Amino acid sequence: MVDEFHIISALVEDRPGVLFRVTSLIRRRNFNINTITVGATEKEGISRITLTMRGDEKTVEQLVKQLSKIPDVIKISELKPEESVYREMAIIKVSAEDSIKRSDIINYVNVFRGKIIDVSKDSLTIEIVGRPGKINAFIEIMKGFGIIEMAKTGIVALSRKIKTE
Repeated sequence: MVDEFHIISALVEDRPGVLFRVTSLIRRRNFNINTITVGATEKEGISRITLTMRGDEKTVEQLVKQLSKIPDVIKISELKPEESVYREMAIIKVSAEDSIKRSDIINYVNVFRGKIIDVSKDSLTIEIVGRPGKINAFIEIMKGFGIIEMAKTGIVALSRKIKTE
């Protein structure tokens, strides 16, 4: 049994309670989800739920089957990481009391292609977008400077293939 990284994408009706029904099913079935994000799609009234998990093919297949039974789920599919574009975002407030520390942080932000989105006397707030490995590597470096506060999104993803509907 190999625990591989999986991305599940579900198109759902944009109605109150849909996310609750999805997460309740996940909880009842004891699936372990790493991240879950929800957002609007190009079609009004339809949202996309993207969730990631580690598990074997049988577990993922079971999750997809269970989710497809929810009436508000329009379409559900597994996105193969190698055939998808996926990103995560983090906003990180880092301690930067002196000019040397501030300069070092700015250099790392540039190397990782991040953005400084807020500056105060004692801190810098950074936005970084990319694959989870990139985000995690940046966070590890910033720990050395002192992370004051941090927020991460879950993964958002789309297939590289042309949609056929």
